[in-house]
Amino acid sequence: MTTDVLPARYAPSEVVSHAEHDNKIMFGFWLYILSDCILFSGLFATYAVLGHNTAGGPGGYELFDLKYALGETTLLLFSSISYGVAMIAMKGNKRSQTMFWLMVTALLGLGFILMEFHEFHNMILEGNGPQRSGFLSAFFTLVGTHGAHVTCGLIWMTIMMFQVMTKGLSAPVQSRLMRLSVFWHFLDIVWIGVFSVVYLMGVAT
Repeated sequence: MTTDVLPARYAPSEVVSHAEHDNKIMFGFWLYILSDCILFSGLFATYAVLGHNTAGGPGGYELFDLKYALGETTLLLFSSISYGVAMIAMKGNKRSQTMFWLMVTALLGLGFILMEFHEFHNMILEGNGPQRSGFLSAFFTLVGTHGAHVTCGLIWMTIMMFQVMTKGLSAPVQSRLMRLSVFWHFLDIVWIGVFSVVYLMGVAT
C-alpha cells in the first residue's frame, strides 16, 4: 500500500510498521483465497464424478432453467463492475460515491442470493432435494457453498459500509475494502465456472 493515503499524524517509523502489518495481513488473506480455491476444486471434481448419477431421477436438462441462471449470472457480474467503480471512488477519496456503489453492489448480491434461494426452494418442494441423487447432492453442495460465500461477503460488505460511514476512508478501511474486493471478484470467477460446468453443460446433456 502506498503511504500517501496515511494520515499526516503517522511518523515515518509508524508508516513502515503499518505497511509491514498490512502486507502480512494481505499475505494471510491470499493464503485463505488459495485454500478456497482448493475447496472449490474439490467440489467441482465431486460434481464431475457425480454429475450423471441421477438414480433414475431428473437430470440437469430437466431441472435447470438456463434463462434464470443467466439472470443470476448477470446480477453477480454487474455487482463485480459496481464494486470496481466503488474502488475507483475510494482511490479518489470520495466517501459518498464509495458508499453509493457499495450499496449498489450489496443490492445486486442480495438479488443473486434471493434468486438462488428461490431456485433451491422450488427444487426441494418438487422432491428434488440433495437426498434425491448423487447428482443433486453434488449440485446443492457446490452451488450452496458458493451461495454461502456470497452471503458472508454481503455481511462483510455491510460492516464495511458502516465503517466507511463512521471512520471515513482511512488507511485501515481502504485496506479492508481492497481485501473484500479480492474476495468478491474471486466469487464472480467461481460462479462463471459454476454457470459453465453446472448449468450450460447440464442443459446440453
